[in-house]
Amino acid sequence: MWVAAETGGLGGLGALGSILPFVLMFAVFYFLLIRPQQRKQKHRSAMLNQLKKGDKVVTIGGMHGTILEISDDVVVLRVNDTTKVTFDRSAVNNVSSSAAAPVEKKEDKSEETKN
Repeated sequence: MWVAAETGGLGGLGALGSILPFVLMFAVFYFLLIRPQQRKQKHRSAMLNQLKKGDKVVTIGGMHGTILEISDDVVVLRVNDTTKVTFDRSAVNNVSSSAAAPVEKKEDKSEETKN
């Protein structure tokens, strides 16, 4: 007759068998919660560091504007033609469009010379 007390009730794993569920729970929390949050924070920090004049942004409160002035911790946004609003840099939620260099138009080469 088989008795569970002889094997410790854990299939012979001993102390490892009692620690293993906690290790697995930590691994699941790390890959499902901690790691994605760290990636999101890293992405947000990079976005805030790359802000520049002319970027169209949306604040945490939902206000849309264009960056007129920017310093280490303050951003001045133009909301309309006459209104300027000052925000903390960390209040910027995302960049809706970036101020890029103007794109040069290529000449239309529809007329080709025939030789």
